Amino acid sequence: LRPRVLVSGSAAIYAPSAQPITESSPLAPASPYATSKLAQEMLAAQAWYEQGIPVVLARSFNHVGPRQTPSYVAPSIARQVALIEAGRIDPVLRVGNLDSRRDITDVRDTVRAYRALAERGTPGQAYNVCSGQAHTMRHLLDGLLGLARVRVTVVPDPGRFRPNDTPLLLGDPSRIRRDVGWQPLISIEQTLCALLDYWRQTV
Repeated sequence: LRPRVLVSGSAAIYAPSAQPITESSPLAPASPYATSKLAQEMLAAQAWYEQGIPVVLARSFNHVGPRQTPSYVAPSIARQVALIEAGRIDPVLRVGNLDSRRDITDVRDTVRAYRALAERGTPGQAYNVCSGQAHTMRHLLDGLLGLARVRVTVVPDPGRFRPNDTPLLLGDPSRIRRDVGWQPLISIEQTLCALLDYWRQTV
């Protein structure tokens, strides 16, 4: 059998860069998670080169959407806003570093990218799944506070700061756009609205 296989990897395998990251940018995984993602990619590529199994490699940047765990920044903020609106916690929002910038795609667009890659991606090829735009965490915060139905006070929380936080993680989506014709359709504003609505229903 020669099934087409899509391997869902991560942009965490890349070395930090002040420029948009392409698929040929240096690799330097800096955590056990990132190392595991690079290892699975290498194993999948070996299956293509040695056994002819048509494997397509997706390197996903940040994606956000409803039902995402609140251990991530945007759902954490959305959950806190929803709890404040429901009167379940004080109107104080605790946040970490707001200056880091991330390439963020709606999870529904990310799923569309996976399907397009599974159908039309080139075997053995790696593809960045990203928007090509970086948003600060402050931009996400302001967007969610703009949707809030109550007044919220923002307080920095040292416990939410990550010691190895990357200042910028921005991808270049040229290859996936060229090869499979995919690009994001859902704006960050639509994503934040859907995320907050989910947490309003959940809490």
